[in-house]
Amino acid sequence: MVKAIVGANWGDEGKGKITDLLAEKSDVVIRFQGGANAGHTIICDYGKFALHQLPSGVFYPHTTNVIGTGVALDVDKFLAELKQLADGGVPAPHVLVDQRAQIMMPYHVLQDTYEEERLAGKAFGSTKSGIAPFYSDKYAKIGVQLADLFDEKRLMERLEHVCELKNVLWVHLYHKEPLDPKVLFDQLMPMRDAIAPYMGDAVTFVHTALKNGKTVLLEGQLGSMKDPDLGIYPFTTSSHTLAGFGTVGGGVPATALKDVVCVTKAYSSSVGAGAFVSELFGPEADELRRRGGDAGEFGATTGRPRRVGWYDAVASRYGCMVQGATEIALTAIDCLGYLDEIKVCVGYEVDGTVTRDFPVSAKLDAAKPVYETLPGWKSDVRGVTDFAKLPQAARDYVKFIEEQLEVPVKIVSTGPKRHEIIDLH
Repeated sequence: MVKAIVGANWGDEGKGKITDLLAEKSDVVIRFQGGANAGHTIICDYGKFALHQLPSGVFYPHTTNVIGTGVALDVDKFLAELKQLADGGVPAPHVLVDQRAQIMMPYHVLQDTYEEERLAGKAFGSTKSGIAPFYSDKYAKIGVQLADLFDEKRLMERLEHVCELKNVLWVHLYHKEPLDPKVLFDQLMPMRDAIAPYMGDAVTFVHTALKNGKTVLLEGQLGSMKDPDLGIYPFTTSSHTLAGFGTVGGGVPATALKDVVCVTKAYSSSVGAGAFVSELFGPEADELRRRGGDAGEFGATTGRPRRVGWYDAVASRYGCMVQGATEIALTAIDCLGYLDEIKVCVGYEVDGTVTRDFPVSAKLDAAKPVYETLPGWKSDVRGVTDFAKLPQAARDYVKFIEEQLEVPVKIVSTGPKRHEIIDLH
């Protein structure tokens, strides 16, 4: 059986913790898209860890953790994370990197940085992790697969070809020194030797596991709003953040995907540019940002302060719809206990008309939030594990969100730690 865990919103919904929770009951955890541009923070028995490349099942000895073909593999960061786990006392996890996964090249990060510099005030708010150039090259068919590192003649030919193209940009658009394919080749050789013990045929491995009745968990990065097709384009990421893509980037058959757990936070937050209809500003935003999460609302990768706002039911319902959500995991409800009242965005006013449907990007900037106000519960609910022990106002808030999303809430997270959870299954 295959289950996917994905974000309903802009990312940063608390997927790391929920993935860690579900991984406990999984045989295989597959990271199916994205790169090191966003992180999942997990607090477990070994301490607190921010994972950017590794799947969130690495804390369980019974789990095989797969990096699928849809991932932008940053080998240096992958190896650094393994070292971070070892230094933190975590037993060496079982990790398998698909031989067809493509690798993040040094020039991808450079190109990302140069392009953001060139765009200046019109930049997209990139993390400068090389993601857009990486996926551009992948679909332009000039990427480098991990297996290419082990065929030196093929690798050199590919590097010479890509440098010929890149150097037009480097010299004439960015006014930088040209790339040297031989220098790149020499940089890749130590990388090849370091990654070799982890490389294998993950596609065959996963299909065999499914034939043998194993449980597979697909782990997505970011959320629905960051999908390049169905999100707030162009302020998106460059890989597909939807559960359906997990059957491609994770190498599993589409017919095997049975459950989609959509994670959404009890308020809204986002890193990066783009429309954010329910956004808060000033002291109100600062207070919510400070109380958010375990260490406040700051990006796990960038450290940038996240934009925060009231819960956006319009965006979330759409996000759950395009994910094909079968159940909801609602996180960070413990962060709202200081509020006298809580607003929920239940509609957008666009060109004088109120709608519950999420509009296209061209109309989002003109959208104004329509709020419904609910009473706060004015108490600390952190660590509560019984839904009946939540204050009535908190239970009403959960049920209100469930009604708005039209998908059952099955998990309510009441804190950042692994078992600060209410399981409504």
